[in-house]
Amino acid sequence: MKAPPDAPRSPVVETLAWCSGLAYVALLYVVALNEGPQLTGMRLLPAALLAVLLLPLVLRRPAGALALLLVASFAATVLTDSVMAADQHVLGIAPPAQTQAWQIAFLQAVLSDVTVGRIAAVRPRLVATLAALAALGTQIAGASYYRDGSSSFLATSAFLALMTVTAWTVGRSVRERRRHAADLRRRTAEQAVVAERLRIARELHDMVAHSIGVIAIQAGAGRRVIDTQPAEARNALAAIEDTSRDTLAGLRRMLGALRQADPNPGAPHGPAPTLGDVEALVRRSRDAGLRVDVVWRGERRALPAELELSGYRIIQEAITNVARHSTADACRVTVDCSPDDLSIEITDEGRGGSGLPGAAGYGLTGMRERAALLHGEFTAGPRPEGGFRVAVRLPLPVAVA
Repeated sequence: MKAPPDAPRSPVVETLAWCSGLAYVALLYVVALNEGPQLTGMRLLPAALLAVLLLPLVLRRPAGALALLLVASFAATVLTDSVMAADQHVLGIAPPAQTQAWQIAFLQAVLSDVTVGRIAAVRPRLVATLAALAALGTQIAGASYYRDGSSSFLATSAFLALMTVTAWTVGRSVRERRRHAADLRRRTAEQAVVAERLRIARELHDMVAHSIGVIAIQAGAGRRVIDTQPAEARNALAAIEDTSRDTLAGLRRMLGALRQADPNPGAPHGPAPTLGDVEALVRRSRDAGLRVDVVWRGERRALPAELELSGYRIIQEAITNVARHSTADACRVTVDCSPDDLSIEITDEGRGGSGLPGAAGYGLTGMRERAALLHGEFTAGPRPEGGFRVAVRLPLPVAVA
């Protein structure tokens, strides 16, 4: 993953951050020069507090902050060691194998490694690796000024390397976690888009396919009787007009929902169909020549909107399949509203599954998807006694049940 580009910053803020970093270098030099051999223990506190001056630059330009920090840490180590060596020479004391310069050196090493971790968290792997190598090289070079003897120098170098590798690893882990979180957010957004597209496709299919099926049947009936029975032809044309108007109204509602983010939507929002609209659906089907018998069981009550809409669409699509793909002139719809679930069954006595051209089309797939989205069960297939059966069970939320 590419490192994100730095956000645009004010030149004033950028200048102040660099001035703060340079002030850290200058003040560290003053502290190291004034304290000299006494820069140990609690006397290291001022040098540690000075690191606050470097924080703005670490957050904005971690690579530049690391460069300043490495220069300052190496200079402070060499300066402290030289001051201590001069004092010991004046007093005639033999230099020890380990000078007190190691304390300021290790303090600076910790600050350098923290900066390396920051670079590893926000910059590409190559940049982070080069920064870690530069920091480790400077720290090992400084160790030669306060460690005498090969074993002591090797042990110190190994410890410094462990600190740097740990900081680099922690930084990379933070970066990988951020990248993983960003990937999850991207995938979630993509899945939401796909789910919305599927929902729109189901709505369009269920609404348009049923209406076009009814219109086709009415148009065919009107064409056959237009010469012999003009009144029946006019009734067919009236049914076509009503069905077309209903379909256009549904399309307007859908387009209005899709444009709901528009502050001035042009299409009014109408209510989504519910199970209460099944009677109107039955009347339109009867006008098209398909008799639909509806049987209600259980207590009829208001259900959650998603169950009402899915139940209506499933019944609509099943009736459409009977009208378009079956030879049956009637079907039976059973709606059972039990305390725990909503069960719907549509049966006919037509040609059955083997004779249904739409059995493998989008209709059954859409019904199955609607049931799955509501954690329900869906079955569809030919009946042993002949005909076709569609059944769905949609569980009710606990609060409703």
